[in-house]
Amino acid sequence: MRNTGRFFGLLDVISIMLLASQFWNVVTHLDRIPDQLLSQIKVAFLIPLFLSLFISAAGLLQYKRFGFITYYVQFPFRLIVWVFSIGFLTYLPELFQVSLSEKWFYVLLKVCFVAEFFRLYFTIQIHRDQLRNNY
Repeated sequence: MRNTGRFFGLLDVISIMLLASQFWNVVTHLDRIPDQLLSQIKVAFLIPLFLSLFISAAGLLQYKRFGFITYYVQFPFRLIVWVFSIGFLTYLPELFQVSLSEKWFYVLLKVCFVAEFFRLYFTIQIHRDQLRNNY
């Protein structure tokens, strides 16, 4: 269980690396955010979510309770902003320079979405095991 928790921390580190350029673009161009409410909400959620990824990654890599709790807080925001634990799967066609139709992106996005719920389930199980073993 401990290694699975650390694996989830590693996935958060990968999310940080992939999200860093997008985060930087948002922070440096706050004046260019569209006036639509949904765009502003996504930006408002993206900034604290990105910062909290450092907390959850550190906590999960060290197998500390605050890492699990931070992930629980992040979970709904991850779904809204589309910051998935295995979101890097959507980049695979570009990485291998394979021209797939746009429908494959949405298939991979759905896989990432479902996998996030599996991660939540396993995170809860790992956290329960941690609590059981500490008391």
